Amino acid sequence: MPMPNAARADVSSRAVRLTKREIEVLSLIAQGHSSREAADSLYVSKRTVDFHLANIYDKLQVNNRVQAFRAATRLGLIPFEPTFGHARAES
Repeated sequence: MPMPNAARADVSSRAVRLTKREIEVLSLIAQGHSSREAADSLYVSKRTVDFHLANIYDKLQVNNRVQAFRAATRLGLIPFEPTFGHARAES
């Protein structure tokens, strides 16, 4: 279900703060890692990663990973670093 414009404006106008760990989790998810892969990378359980994601969704007032990534980059909470479209170095 799409988020009403008023709710989006509310997120943009108020200070949203993510913890250091929430930023780490969201950054790994934004790079395409699954919850399990992020958990392994951070040496925590998948349940812990999912807990952090739930907190992130709540703080950003979103419903999924894509919306969280878009909201966090729009608010400057995580950098937008496109990795696709770049030429790969030949071996």
